[in-house]
Formats: sequence, C-alpha cells, structure tokens
Amino acid sequence: MASHCQLIGCKPAFAAARRPRARLIQLSFAPCSYTPDPNMPSVSHESGSDIVHAPHPPLTEYYDSEEDRRDWVGDQFNKTAADYDRIEKILGLGTGSIYRKKMLELAGLQHGMKVLDVGMGTGLVARQAALLVGDPANITGVDPSPGMIGSAKLPAGVRVIEGRAESIPLPDGGYDFLSMGYALRHVANMADAFGEFHRMLNPGGKVCIMEITPAQGKLGNALLKGYCKYLVPALAKLVAKDKDTAQLWRYYWDTIEACAEPTKVMSTLESAGFVNVRRNVDLGIFTTYLADKAA
Repeated sequence: MASHCQLIGCKPAFAAARRPRARLIQLSFAPCSYTPDPNMPSVSHESGSDIVHAPHPPLTEYYDSEEDRRDWVGDQFNKTAADYDRIEKILGLGTGSIYRKKMLELAGLQHGMKVLDVGMGTGLVARQAALLVGDPANITGVDPSPGMIGSAKLPAGVRVIEGRAESIPLPDGGYDFLSMGYALRHVANMADAFGEFHRMLNPGGKVCIMEITPAQGKLGNALLKGYCKYLVPALAKLVAKDKDTAQLWRYYWDTIEACAEPTKVMSTLESAGFVNVRRNVDLGIFTTYLADKAA
C-alpha cells in the first residue's frame, strides 16, 4: 500500500465466496430523462431475463471464462492505476470533474450528507462529493483494487475500505447517498451489488450510478467506438507509463458495447427494492441511473 496510507483497523468481511478481507484505511493528503410509470409494479428476482447478474457475457479476447474475469480485471486495474487519471482526462476531454459534480447535484447530494462511493478508483467521484457535502470525513470509498487505492488523490479525512460492490464489508445503513462512477460494468453480479447498495443506505437514501452507454444511432455509435476503442488507446500508448494501459481502455469500450441494456439495469434496481428508478441521458451516451430507498 502507498506510504501515505495509514492502516487504522481491520475486520473480516461478511461470509461470501472469495471475498477479500476488509481493510479500513484513513487517507491523508497535504438532458434527457426517463421516468417509469409510478403505478408499474416492481420487478421481482423471479422475472428471469429482466434481472441482470453478470453485467455482460465473458469477453474471451481478454480472458477465457467468467471465472477468470475478476482476476484479470483486478490485475489490469492494479497495474495501470498510475495512468488512470491521465487517460480519463483524454477520454472526457478534461470535462469529467464538472460533469461528475453536476450529476451528483442532480441526484440530490446535499451539504452534510454521508456518502458511500463504491468502485472509488482514484477518487474522481469522491473528490466532487467531498466538495458538495462540505466535510471529507463524510465520504467513505470502497474499491477492490489496492493499486487504485494507492493512486487515489483525496482530501484529508476521506475513509477508504478495500472491498467489492457485491459484498461491502460494512454494517447495515449509515449512508444518505451512494455513488458509483463508471464502474458498474466491472462488477461480478449486478443484482447482488444493488442488494448491497440498498442495505447500505438509510431510509430515504439516494443512488447515483454514472455510466457510458452506446449511442442509439449507427453513425453516432460508430464514432463513439472509434474514439473509445481506437483513438483513446492509441493516445494511451504515447503517454502511459504501463504497457497494459492501452489494452485496458480498449477493454473499457468492449464492456460498454456488451453491457446489459439500460432498461434491464433499471429493472434490477427495482428488484433490489429501490423506488423512483429513473435514467438521465446526456449527449445520447452519458447515462446516470437514479433511484431512492423508500423512506
């Protein structure tokens, strides 16, 4: 772990297969929208194909099977963490921080709320959340990658826990707001993750999940694919420190293209118990899933 991290506690995660040991770390550093019919009944877990487990089929160009996916993805993020923020600025044309803050505000993040940022990565969402809530101590980040945690740039006071979205190593409740920034495609089981999100929130709590989704038109999607799968990785080869960074960003696009349809993601949120599930779309590709835990 990076030298600026101080280990202040450790406890086992809740029982689950291959679940990592929980490590609590204190980090110190000097539109268009869709709203479902409110009378429509929630989808149950028995609805079959409407409930998403694996977010996309195995991408065998990169790994052999679904069982291999988690280790491969984890290894890629650990190795390329130092390059992540640099390449993200290329992908987002330098506007990522502004957009993240805008979506957090849209989802209802307010001063004084306690926030759980799942799939925290290098802290791109957590930094904006800290600005909005007014106290970094109100932010807790969760991420499975020691490499990403070690590369995180966060204000003093933010807590970070090593853990996975499907088995968050924290007791029930305690948070008013849960965010996830562009990490939903990398979870092992979306239904399990949403169940954990619901468990972590206080009654009335809010969810904000930011993602990139394919464009609707063929031309728009071809342009997006060309940019994400070919141009960004080519630029990554020029500026990245790790040779695998370009491959990770090609994989990034492939997960976007293969990920479950937004309507099924929304059904899965409903099946986990969330209400007022809706989707905001900007520029036809930037999707934010919004939902509430009943008061």
